[in-house]
Amino acid sequence: MMFDAQTFAQLSNGLVYSAIAVYALALLAYAAETAGRVATTGTVGADSQARSRLADAAPVVDDPPSRSRLLGAVGTSLTVLAFGLNLGGVVTRGLAAGRAPWGNMYEFVLVCALAAAAAYLAFLSRRPVRAFGVWIVAVVLLALGLAVTVLYTPAGDLVPVLDSYWLVIHVAAAITAGGVFTVGAVATALFLVRHRQERRGTAQEPRGRYAASLPTTRTLEQVAHTAHIFAFPIWTFAVIAGAIWAENSWGRYWGWDPKETWAFITWVCYAAHLHAQATAGWRGVRASWFALAGYAAFLFNFFGVNLWITGLHSYAGV
Repeated sequence: MMFDAQTFAQLSNGLVYSAIAVYALALLAYAAETAGRVATTGTVGADSQARSRLADAAPVVDDPPSRSRLLGAVGTSLTVLAFGLNLGGVVTRGLAAGRAPWGNMYEFVLVCALAAAAAYLAFLSRRPVRAFGVWIVAVVLLALGLAVTVLYTPAGDLVPVLDSYWLVIHVAAAITAGGVFTVGAVATALFLVRHRQERRGTAQEPRGRYAASLPTTRTLEQVAHTAHIFAFPIWTFAVIAGAIWAENSWGRYWGWDPKETWAFITWVCYAAHLHAQATAGWRGVRASWFALAGYAAFLFNFFGVNLWITGLHSYAGV
């Protein structure tokens, strides 16, 4: 059976909508796991404190209830399935267009969502980060929902300026860095929440119980730092590759076009974050704000610059 471009395009749309549905189920499973873990945290904390008053009591190690662990496993399995469907949607989109499937905003969001899910699953295999899976899946689901409702563009040829092998090199690097930066941003935000709870030293209020149910600040900071250390050189390469592409297309390496400017601002924020993490008196909470500023600049570089600011890069379309 032969497949034409229209068939691949329809298949891609179906796979993307299927991925959205499965991601939504994964979000529900993760949310239920989180609710169960939070509900248990207050009770476990009170029981542990009571038992610690006994002089001869052995140290208590409390695990999350089996139901919460099961819900988390279901959420992870559904995330893997949704990732596969998302991947299928990206591949068939590329087959429909006959090119790399990131030539416009719709396709870029599809692949960025894929990269964010891949980064989360990669970290999940090495560290206890499932506790913030609900937030990663929520971000991915929001991105895909925005893609199909606002940014959708039928598969077609590239505008002439994008018809270059640098599209594969430059944009693929930006997508990879963006996906890993997403994991780093979520880990950083939760690090700040957890750090505040540890300073207050209470898990009696609902908000405090949620923070107490998260991994330790050390674990969250390590996850965020690993993500940023991995993604920053890739983003640096993406900026350099973009400058080389600009020279090939427009005869200059750098012209402070809005997208170039915001790519540089993103780079500066993450460079400041990594420098602060290596500087006494700045590492930890202070450094984390630079990372969040970098992710905000990354998002604005894609959405804000593309939608609201006119420049040489105003050809990605919606």
